[in-house]
Amino acid sequence: MMYLGNDLIEAVPVNDKDLRVPGYLGKFKRYLKQKYETLIRTSAEQPEFLVCDTDFHIQKITERKTNH
Repeated sequence: MMYLGNDLIEAVPVNDKDLRVPGYLGKFKRYLKQKYETLIRTSAEQPEFLVCDTDFHIQKITERKTNH
């Protein structure tokens, strides 16, 4: 996921099996930086990137809802 400040700009799905491949995450960062170059240039904030397992989070939220 790429954020500018508190704003989520875009989330890109990644293959968790390729996370150990050198440069795998870097290619997504480069792609997003190029795609949003104008937005980044006009922003006072630098982009931040977050990698997380959203399936895991969705599963936990669903489990909490069904247990209450």
